[in-house]
Order: sequence, then C-alpha cells, then structure tokens
Amino acid sequence: MGPGSAVAEIAPATAGPSFDAGLKEVAAETVALDLNTSSYNKQGVVHYHSAVFKGLRPDTLYAYRVGSQSGVGGGRWSEWIQFRTAKRERAPFEFVYFGDAQNDVLSRWSRVIRMAYATAPEAAFALHCGDLVNRAHSDNEWAQWFKSGGWAHSSWTGVPALGNHEYSLLHPSNSRPKGVTPQRAVSLQWRAQFALPEVAGLSEELQETVYHFDYQGARVVVLNSNFGVEEQVAYLDRVLAASTANWNIVAFHHSVFAPAKNRDATPLRNALKPILDKHSVDLVLQGHDHVYSRGHTPVRQLEDERQEAFQTMYVTSVSGPKMYSIPEGKLEGYRKHGFRPGTSAVQKQFFQVIRVDGGALTYRAYTADGKLFDSATIRKDFETGAKVLEP
Repeated sequence: MGPGSAVAEIAPATAGPSFDAGLKEVAAETVALDLNTSSYNKQGVVHYHSAVFKGLRPDTLYAYRVGSQSGVGGGRWSEWIQFRTAKRERAPFEFVYFGDAQNDVLSRWSRVIRMAYATAPEAAFALHCGDLVNRAHSDNEWAQWFKSGGWAHSSWTGVPALGNHEYSLLHPSNSRPKGVTPQRAVSLQWRAQFALPEVAGLSEELQETVYHFDYQGARVVVLNSNFGVEEQVAYLDRVLAASTANWNIVAFHHSVFAPAKNRDATPLRNALKPILDKHSVDLVLQGHDHVYSRGHTPVRQLEDERQEAFQTMYVTSVSGPKMYSIPEGKLEGYRKHGFRPGTSAVQKQFFQVIRVDGGALTYRAYTADGKLFDSATIRKDFETGAKVLEP
C-alpha cells in the first residue's frame, strides 16, 4: 500500500449484508519508517497508517475495514471487523490483562491470548503490561505478536504499557556500526503501530508511553516505568485527583513489590506508592518478573485480624514462556512497606479477566489451559470510600 493511499471505512453493523450502504470513509495518516535505523531489520522504509474515527454513537456495534482506494494496491481491503463502542453511563464491563509475552511469542504465547479471547470474548479491551516482544526494534518479533492475536487484536482495543524490552539498544553489540555510540530508544515501531493518545504537558519523550482513559465508571492510567518517573509522579497525582470514576486502575511494567529473585524496584516504589496510597488506587497491574504474585495493602479486613481497611490490590503476572523463581521469604520482606502477600505461583502462563460491576471489582486469574487459578473481589462503598477484599 503506497503512501497517501490508505483509508479506513466504518458503518453501523446491522443484520443484513448491505450494512455498509451508509459507510463513512476516513483518510489515514501515513508515517514512513526506516526500519534499518536498527540493525535488527533489513526491510528499509515501510509505511504505517492510522485513522481516527470520530463522532461515533455510544453503545453501538460498528464494522470497519482498512485498505486503499487508489494508487499501488488500489482496491485492496481487509475483512470487515466489528467492535462495540462504550456506553456513555457507568455500566458493567470486563477487560483482559496480560503480563509479559516477550519470548517465543508466536509459538508459545499465541495459545494464551487465544484462550483469553475464548474465555472473555466480550472484553472491552486488552491491557498488556510491557515486554510484548523480546527485541524492541525487531520487526519480525512484532509481526509474531500481531499474528498471535490475529483478528482478536483488531476487535479488542489494545492498551499497551512500555516494557524494558521495548526500550533497548538500536543495535546489538555484535553488529553495531563502527563509530556508533550505544543508544537506548523506544521501539521504532511503538508509536507508529499503536498511535496512542498524546498528553498535554508531558515531555516529548514520554508521549504515547503515558496516558489514561475512562471507561464506563473506571479510570485506567498507564505509566512508563522505564524512564521519566519523576515527571510522571505529578501527572499521576493530577489525573487521580481529577478522577470522578468509581474505580481507579494503574498499570505499568516494573513491579513495585518485585517477587522474583535478584529483582528490586525501590526507586520506583518510593516514587509511586505514596501517590497510589494518597488516592487509594483500587488495582495496580504489573509485569517484568515472570512469576505470578497477588497481594494487597494494607491488611485484609477479617474478624480475627486488626481492623484495617483494605486499600490496593497489587498483581504481577506473566503470560509468556520465560519463567523466573520466587525466593523463600521474598514477598514477606515487603511487609515493612505495608504489603501483605497473597497467592503466588511459578512456572505457569497466565491471563487475567477483570470485571467491573457496580460496587464490585472481580479479579480472576486463569492459566494457559483455561483453568481458574486465583480470584478475589473488591467491594466498595462509593459514599464512604470504604473497601473490603474478599478472597
């Protein structure tokens, strides 16, 4: 598809085959990207196209397709793909959350995202907590990631967080051009292929790696835990203070209560946890450590324990095949920071389905074979802000 020829078409989906009679066409914005900026690639210049549909009706099923009307490849189109827009009011919904995919993505991660779709086909969006691929700039690995999800990627709204494996050297040490200084950079493909929201007031380097959105009574904030954390503290404080949502969810890559061996995130925890505590964030979703861990702050409210109100559930998870271990006593060591460890596991691939329904947020973790492994429900009184965690 040549530059300048890309378009997208959209129409309300109806039962009959002539649903596209009143379609709307939107010209795409095209970005030329030289993949050879990184020695992981040899394709040269490629073109990415993005189109924004505006003025859509709430709670409406739409069908869209992408293609070209003229130029090289004119008249070539994708299939029609359906999605439903959000309701205007607060209403029940669910979404899917994945920890790191990263390695053997097409071979061993594809079964996880496909099982997730089979388990939660009505999910509003899919949240990926970083390390979607192993080599940030490898176009081949990104192709595997998109193929693994297939049309599910096209039907679900994708909500990615930047992982450390999407922020790495442009050239491997054994093929770095002579005289080129080693340089870490956000994945060449990241901004072009995801076209995420830009946020006024944030520095240019953080754009499209830090953003937030509201969905049917929940506010979701996505952070970049790789760099610029100090700048994001003020942003996080601001967007949480302004939130009128019933539920506040924060996602980023590095785990503030790192469960894996030889992992720690003290600077990140010192920077973010005071803000998460200040606004009593309900749920924090993370990746990076290639194990499963769910805990909370402070103590769960039970009759046989000191009466302390539940505050925040913290989850670290992994969806790909790369696995680490949890040293004995590692999670208990975070009690001094107010963390209470709950369920943990190693050597398992997971996906999580999270449902928001009025005063209840229900969390379920499934293994790659579709079996329920862990679950919990947060119940909240919106008038008082009091919360209770039910295991």
